[in-house]
Amino acid sequence: MKNKWLAVASVLLILFSLSAVAADDSYRAMEKRVVEKTLSNGLKVIMVPRHDAPVASFVIYADVGGVNEEQDATGLAHIFEHMAFKGTDTLGTKDYAKEKAAMDREDEAFLALRAERLKLNPDPEKLKTLEENFKKAGEEAQKWVETGEYDKVLEREGAQNLNAFTGFDQTVYFYSMTSNKLELWAALESERFINPVLHEFYKEKDVIMEEKRMGESSPMGRLFDDFFPLAYKAHMYRSYIIGNMEDLKNITREQAMAWFRKYYCAKNLTAVIVGDLDPEKAVPVLEKYMGRIPSGEKPEPPISVDPPQRAEKRMIMEDPSQPFLVIGYHRPAVTDKDDAVYSAISDILGGGRSSRLYKSLVKEKKLAMEVQAMPTFEGEKYPGLFTIICVPNKGVKNEECEKAIYDELKRIGSEKVTEDELKGVKARAKTRFLSGINSNLGLAIQLAMAENVRGGWRELFAQLDKIEAVSQDDIKRVSKEMFIRNNRTVAMIETQGEEE
Repeated sequence: MKNKWLAVASVLLILFSLSAVAADDSYRAMEKRVVEKTLSNGLKVIMVPRHDAPVASFVIYADVGGVNEEQDATGLAHIFEHMAFKGTDTLGTKDYAKEKAAMDREDEAFLALRAERLKLNPDPEKLKTLEENFKKAGEEAQKWVETGEYDKVLEREGAQNLNAFTGFDQTVYFYSMTSNKLELWAALESERFINPVLHEFYKEKDVIMEEKRMGESSPMGRLFDDFFPLAYKAHMYRSYIIGNMEDLKNITREQAMAWFRKYYCAKNLTAVIVGDLDPEKAVPVLEKYMGRIPSGEKPEPPISVDPPQRAEKRMIMEDPSQPFLVIGYHRPAVTDKDDAVYSAISDILGGGRSSRLYKSLVKEKKLAMEVQAMPTFEGEKYPGLFTIICVPNKGVKNEECEKAIYDELKRIGSEKVTEDELKGVKARAKTRFLSGINSNLGLAIQLAMAENVRGGWRELFAQLDKIEAVSQDDIKRVSKEMFIRNNRTVAMIETQGEEE
């Protein structure tokens, strides 16, 4: 019986090895199938033919996010993401000429209200009148809006996963359709980035402000709202993507249009298509529609850079909720030569139930319910934070968990990790990579991210080689450099007892 199971195990090992080799061959062959084309207006297109099924995933990546915002206008990147779904002068409106006149009156009413709000001593009675005028103007503009028409058109055509997201480094729009809808996609996407109309602008701002309130209703939401500005002195990673409430209240439609004109030019966009397509036949279609987007000029990157942190920063937020601990260490951008090392350290320390922090704090010492480590937390394009998050067990203080975490950080910076740990890191990295590029949409988004954040789409396929090159000495060296007191920011929720 024993020999029988050994034989079965041997067969399974051989099959696993063969599948791993096949996966290697598959993704390396996939890299050779990638087609890159720059249209006449400067818009870059990346295409990957995959003929498994007659479907394709389409992505538009705008190289702009929260990091590009200014201090008194935070939230603009996210606001425009919402606005991009509102339509154009022919989509989303019942009568654009009448709606435009009504929107102009709405803008005038809002500017008058905004001017009074921003006074040192606004007149309450005047504010009341101006708010009523603004409300009436908004109701008149709303009469001419065809709400949700953009989404409805795509859903009628069978679009799946229709969505978008705004990050610190990017704004990304995506969905999947049958591959014979390439021309429809190119026509609709180009139109909304040539001629957007910010229908329902102020109404949608109210929706976003409600999202902001919901985030602030969570203790952890409030903690992270203060954690970023504490960790960053100058860089705009210090500003949460959804924006500050006062900025959201006062941003105008014209500010959103100025944002669009600056950042949504062809040279700042990347289109990625993965699926059942023929690149040679696709390019003329893309040139016909996407080539109409104005070229513009690639905007300059943010100038502000955080200086080296001089001392540990700490914040304690009292709240009736359970304790919560977050520790952030400054690290370089993902283009740094040691990026794969940071990922390996994160995996070994807090990448799952077999990680050092989980085994120590959760399983052995029973100090925490959950503990995780992340190589990056907010943005990746610029220097960011290596972050550890911990949820203490009932009756356990944050300080107990904090000390146990520092013990593990000291150990990984002074002793080499084991060969088995490093092998596990590399095996899990491979599994995650192959899983991430398995779907058309997953591959499309990752190609767009690599192109704009990591320096080129080929960097996506170089990730496994880089993680494979990570050594025990690399992990020890980088850990020792990063995990120092002056480089960390600590924020915690301290439970406020009923007697207080």
